[in-house]
This record gives sequence, structure tokens and C-alpha cells, in this order.
Amino acid sequence: MTKLWGGRFSKKTNKLVEEFTKSIQFDQKLAKYDVIGSLIHIDILKEAGLLTTEEYQTLKSGLEKIQKEISAGTLIPNPPFEDIHSYIQDQLEKKVGNVASKLHTCRSRNDQIVFDIKMYSLDMLADIEMHIQHFISILSELASKNLNVKIPGYTHLQRAMPIKLWFYFDAYVAMLGRDLERLMNAEKNINLTMGAGALAGTFIESSKYNQAASTHLKKIKAGINPPSNPIDTVSDRDFVIEILSALSILQMHLSRLAEDMILWASKEFDFIEIDDAFCTGSSLMPQKKNPDVLELVRGYTGRLYGNLIIVLVMMKGLPLAYNRDMQLDKEPLFDSFEIVQKELQVLTELFKNIKFKEENIRKQLEDESLYATDLADYLVQKRVPFKEAHTIIGKLIQYKYKSGEEIRNMRAETLKKFHPLLTPKIVNKLIDPEYSVKSKKSVRKTKIKL
Repeated sequence: MTKLWGGRFSKKTNKLVEEFTKSIQFDQKLAKYDVIGSLIHIDILKEAGLLTTEEYQTLKSGLEKIQKEISAGTLIPNPPFEDIHSYIQDQLEKKVGNVASKLHTCRSRNDQIVFDIKMYSLDMLADIEMHIQHFISILSELASKNLNVKIPGYTHLQRAMPIKLWFYFDAYVAMLGRDLERLMNAEKNINLTMGAGALAGTFIESSKYNQAASTHLKKIKAGINPPSNPIDTVSDRDFVIEILSALSILQMHLSRLAEDMILWASKEFDFIEIDDAFCTGSSLMPQKKNPDVLELVRGYTGRLYGNLIIVLVMMKGLPLAYNRDMQLDKEPLFDSFEIVQKELQVLTELFKNIKFKEENIRKQLEDESLYATDLADYLVQKRVPFKEAHTIIGKLIQYKYKSGEEIRNMRAETLKKFHPLLTPKIVNKLIDPEYSVKSKKSVRKTKIKL
């Protein structure tokens, strides 16, 4: 097995230690980024006069062959190596011979892994951002298709007031928009550097890093720079924590949306029909149609929160600079990215096929308690103090429940017992979802933003 260290040691590494400390089982995901970093590194070595043109071309050819193998998926899955850096080094040695030993000149895995994770994160962030934008467009489309639908709005999971369905989805579009901004900000904060070495820099002039060829990084506008502080470069995982935090907030929003849809699909609400292709059944009960996709979205939230806490706790007591504990940042990061990526894909398809049961929703809007605030507001506009109006309508609702009589069916004499301004004509005008929604004027009448 190729190792990038070992000269100082008089014994072979214990097999238990090799098994316990290896990271190849998960950091092999970084293979293509490690090769990109190596291609840039040999550009730097050539600029610094540490590689001849022939050596440079040999190394470049070998690395490009490995790059093609990675793209084709022909590298050995979970190979018996300490980490992805050792494996790439081994593959390069097999292809180009002894000149591969020059690849690690002025290079430490401490610096190398930071570059790899940042490159991986930039790719994944771009992908997640694209999926968020697509999901927003699907929610917008669903809202537009149901533009005139009104639903009961809820606080404390109790019926509150009628709202436009559009207004409900616009709330989630606003949340997802903030999530997008947070992720884009995390992306902007990632600074790609080389030259930190183990923690103190290298003997290569910093200008050589600025001159490094960026042909391998066409998507990265900032290019490659020398580190402003090499200790910070190798020991910083703020960018990982920032990404995990943003993904956790996004996950929280997806979980809330999933919970609403689970409730709305229940017989108790019966607002929506989820397409059969996105539900599962029961192995015992033939009638069941379970929203398992939405339940798993809700369930995965704990895992994303846990991933954030894992990295925060790991980092909280580490002395400067690099420590092996930091090897454990990758699995939580990979896991959170992949969960959110899959969730956004499946939710986008699920929401394309949701159907609203408008007749059932209309029946729910017949609940007169939804219009209590509209009745109180009417009295307030007639100069009745709000506290008094609140009490009057509260007593009216109480009477309705005790007597079993609908407010819209009450006679004028009954209504006047609560207040002279309350008449059958006024009451029937106010107990109407269309009127209730239109009467709210403090909100900007904007469309959902894509």
C-alpha cells in the first residue's frame, strides 16, 4: 500500500490502526477534485522551476488518464488505501513511474484536503441551488393553477381566518428564497487557495500561486490564490459549518412543508390528493395510502441537525492547526448534501402532481368562526373600541356554539342583543371567504417571485 509518510517509523502500522484511521471509504468521493488539485499543483511546480518540461508533461499525462478513469467509473471502489490522496499517488506511480514522487513537493494533505472539500462543496452548492430554483418554480406553478382557491388559515393548528392558497405557497417561496441566498453566500465565502503546506506555507513564492493555470477551474471565477494565513487555511472548517447550517435551515422549511401536506392529505383535513406514485400502502390494511415521502423528509431533519452538531462539537476544542479529528467533517457534509439533493428532486415531482379538493375546502370555509375577526373589524370601523368589539364577537361565537344556531341564520332581534350594528345583511356579507380575503389591505399585492 502506498503511503505518503513513514520514513521516521521503525515498525509497520498496526492493521487495527490502519483500519481505524482510514478515510478512503468516504473521501473517495473527492477523487476528481484531488486530481484537479494535482493538475493545478504541477502547474505551480513548473512555474517555480521544480519540474522540467518533460517531467511536467509526464505527470500531466498520467493525471489526465486517472481523470478519465474517474469519469468512466473504472477506479476500484473502496480500494485498500489510507485515503484518496494515497490512492491517486499510487495510481500515478503505476502510470508514470518514479517521477510521480515529485508530485508531493511543497504539498501537505492538510492543505490538499481543504482544497478538495471546497471544490466538492462548490459543485454541490451549485447543484442544490439549481434544484431549489426548480422547486420554487413548481410551487409557483401550483399556486398559479389554483389562483382563486381560498383555504382556512391556521394558527396553533386551529382555524384562524380564510387566506388565499397562493398566499400560503408564497410563504414557502419566501423561505426557500432566503435559503437560496444563504447557500449562495456560503458559496461566495469559499476561498480556493494553495500553498499553506502543513501550516506555515512553503518555500515557493506566493506569486507562483497567483500565476497558476486556471484552465481546470473554468467555473471558479476567483481562481487560485496563496493563503492569507496558512494556519487558518488548514484548520478552518467554518465553510463546512456554514453550509451545514444553511442546509439545516432549508431542511427545516422542507420539513414544515411536508408536515402541512401530511395533514392536508389526512381525512381530517382532506384538502389534497397526493398522486399514487408518491405514496405507499400497508402490508396489513388494504385501504391505506401513506405519504411516506413526506414523512421521510420530516424524519431526515433530525439527521441534518445532527450533522451540523457533529461538526460543531468536533471543532469546539481543537488546538491550532490541523488535527486528525477533522477527518470526521466529510461524512456529515456529504450526507447532508446528498439528502437535500434527493429530497428536492422527489418533492419537485411530488408537487407537480398534487390535486386540491376544492369542494372539501369550500365546506371547511363554511365554519363561521373563521370570520370572527372580520365581524370585530366591522364594529371597529364603526368606532366601537377594539377590546369591546372583541368581547362582543367572542360572546356571539360562544352563543352560537351553545345554541347550535348558525350566525348567518340568526334573526335581527338575536343579533341586536350583541350589538345594534349587527344585522342579518351585514353578517351574511362578512361571513364570506372572498370578502374576508379582499378586506385585508396591508399586504403588497405581488406575485410569487421565481
